[in-house]
Amino acid sequence: MTIKNYYAKGQSLFEIILALAITTLIIVAIVALTSSSIRNTTFSKNKTLASRYSQEATEWLRGERDTDFTVFETRTLTPLYCLPALSWGSATIGACASGQEIANTLFRREISFSSSVVNGKTLIQAGIRVYWTDSQGLHQVRSVTNFSDWREI
Repeated sequence: MTIKNYYAKGQSLFEIILALAITTLIIVAIVALTSSSIRNTTFSKNKTLASRYSQEATEWLRGERDTDFTVFETRTLTPLYCLPALSWGSATIGACASGQEIANTLFRREISFSSSVVNGKTLIQAGIRVYWTDSQGLHQVRSVTNFSDWREI
């Protein structure tokens, strides 16, 4: 065996380092892709839940309007409520503060009201904002619904 053949049998240190670098890059790319996928899935789930909480509030307000429009109209004179649960008893006047999340969630729900008279009928506009904060920052879902006393002629 010659010296030349002896060194040709193994891998050089450069080849080993290159193989390790390529393997490391592949692993880092897979971890980054997985992390991004999990973050996007979590955001989508939270946005869907926030939309559901917003829709629940709209339906609850519709029921409140249908029960007694005069009482509903009086409550809407206050321009902003924090509504952690679907009841006037849990509502507080003003923006939500820490600790006023919807039960067992990270979401806060606010309802703002404005009213106008259109063709002699009172029209109440309810803006619902459901929002949450995560590692990416503040996110929100908004919806706006107009209410009137549909029993008026």
